[in-house]
Amino acid sequence: MQFPHPLIEARLVQRYKRFLADVIMPNGKTITVHCPNPGSMAGLTLPGSRVWISDSRNPKRKLRYTLELVEVSGNDTEPTLVGINTQQPNRLAREAIEAGLIAELTGYASLRTEVPYGENSRIDILLEHPDKPPCYVEIKNVHFVRQSNLFEFPDSKTARGAKHLNEMAAMVAAGARAVMLYVVQRADGNALAIAADMDPNYAQAFERATESGVEALAIRCQISENEIIACDMVPVLPKPALQSSQ
Repeated sequence: MQFPHPLIEARLVQRYKRFLADVIMPNGKTITVHCPNPGSMAGLTLPGSRVWISDSRNPKRKLRYTLELVEVSGNDTEPTLVGINTQQPNRLAREAIEAGLIAELTGYASLRTEVPYGENSRIDILLEHPDKPPCYVEIKNVHFVRQSNLFEFPDSKTARGAKHLNEMAAMVAAGARAVMLYVVQRADGNALAIAADMDPNYAQAFERATESGVEALAIRCQISENEIIACDMVPVLPKPALQSSQ
């Protein structure tokens, strides 16, 4: 996925009210930009951080600019770019599936998005084939890192996420296939774990769902100022990460 226009480097002042962030532009002016991420963004909101924003080039939009990338200190001496836009993972997942990068999700004849299922929900991707059970793919954005080489999800409580796990388990019980696909918008890790201390309810729902047959996959992205590409799979650890959130 390439950004349609060059991103603009800025400096983060603050992120607030979930969907707003103030940044200092190259000309020294402070502006408010859209922050397309409803989560806590734990570890990604340090004032003074280098960030990159996109320009909608629409002067009529209330907030013309959108926060896309944040630079954080990596697990070694190299900084890491992190994609924070939660609207991107669905597109990244679709690109990866259509390119055959996720072996477990190949061999289907059609791909549909936002298909109604469960209790007033819509599945992110539905894969279908005349000779196979339908495959329901729920996509989650990941950008949380607390320890070297380990991605974690979630970074805060997510009742909606637990609801999706329960609905996916119901699809398996009905004879379908269900896959949780975690799209990791950073590259400085080698595995993904469920952060039970962040949301015990989600961790319990994850354990119940996987025991009932829901599959869990994770794909890691390479990120630059020009593009984000879902490139390779990383393992999802079978047991939730039981560690301090401090």
